[in-house]
Amino acid sequence: MKNRLDGKMVSWLALFTALSVVGASIKIPAIVGSVALDVFPALLAAVLIGARLGAIVAAFGHLLSALFGGFPLGPMHILIAGEMGLLVWIFGVLYKNKRIIASLLFVLGNAFAAPLPFIFLMSMGFYVTLIPSLFVGSMLNVVIGLLLIPRLSSLFETAARRKELS
Repeated sequence: MKNRLDGKMVSWLALFTALSVVGASIKIPAIVGSVALDVFPALLAAVLIGARLGAIVAAFGHLLSALFGGFPLGPMHILIAGEMGLLVWIFGVLYKNKRIIASLLFVLGNAFAAPLPFIFLMSMGFYVTLIPSLFVGSMLNVVIGLLLIPRLSSLFETAARRKELS
């Protein structure tokens, strides 16, 4: 990816963020209302348009999901958005060579490592209560991403070839 964002990349960023908004409205039953299908567009973006842009989509996607859920954890959602961005960035960097490891790290990081600060900020009981819904949400987001990435990457490759020929 170039250092500067051109109009095409900004458009892709907006598209994936909009898809994240749609996913944010599809909630997964949880103690906190911000667990949703908001991150699979970020996983797609991380692989298709770059890990950094995928991280931006993840952070915005989480903030929008939290907004739809009424910001149940208040300003802590900023921390969570940063964690989501980092996890998606790692996924995007690792995906090209190590798809399984990238997927496992994302699921384990999102379900078990990312909520660790809540042990200290809330309680161990809150952390333990979050784990099942975060695990299910992470798995669903990764599975949807893994199903769509190969299909969409062929479209991106075709578009790139057409651009080269013209």
